Amino acid sequence: MSKNQKNGIQVIARAASILRLLKDNQSGLSLGQISKQVLLPRSTVQRIVNSLQTERLVISTAAGRGLRLGPEISALAQATNYNVVEACRLFLTELTEVTGETADLSVLRGAGVIFLDQVPGTQRLRTVSSVGEVFPLTTTANGMACLSRLSPKSAHLLVADEWDRRSIVSDIQKMEQKLSDIRQNRLAYDEDAHTMGISAIGFAFNDLSGDVVAISIPVPSTRFLEKRDLIEKALLKTAFHIDKVMEK
Repeated sequence: MSKNQKNGIQVIARAASILRLLKDNQSGLSLGQISKQVLLPRSTVQRIVNSLQTERLVISTAAGRGLRLGPEISALAQATNYNVVEACRLFLTELTEVTGETADLSVLRGAGVIFLDQVPGTQRLRTVSSVGEVFPLTTTANGMACLSRLSPKSAHLLVADEWDRRSIVSDIQKMEQKLSDIRQNRLAYDEDAHTMGISAIGFAFNDLSGDVVAISIPVPSTRFLEKRDLIEKALLKTAFHIDKVMEK
């Protein structure tokens, strides 16, 4: 193997280590933080990051204080997402058959959750979202469920970043307590928080590739209370079976 080939492989390995680090720190990291954690000189990290930014694999955070995964990562991930969509399609279908309501599948990507798949409910009045649509983290059931799968520190940073971008003033301690409750009880709730007239319940899990994925059931709020118990039981049953599948 030539020296140029070895250098090329080394650059790819270093770029991959930076991307994996940003994947685990989705609220963003500074050049100095990246340099320290991947054990590379700051100048080397800067050169690699510049190339990754050119390809839109890495972008600056909204506040401009760091770097996070870029939109091209999401595009590449969507090309392989058929695996988790295929694996979960039957679960979504069963949830819709049991509850009569729409079942959604979404994945945590950067600072939001992206809808991957949906099985529409059988009710005349039902909720429908577009595949590929991006939803916030702190006001949706699937978003909060995904946050609960992260470390408290990573979740805190994502919450603070979202509130800063959307000019939301709220109590971070209450949100942290809510995420703690979700970690313990598995289910996350949105009661008219994201869209007035729509409530939802969801849970999240780590798929075989390590991505944080959520399944949620949105319901018109007019029938949320009467369907809540049924939906909770159906989702917890589904979570149990998905955990078994993802352990394999």
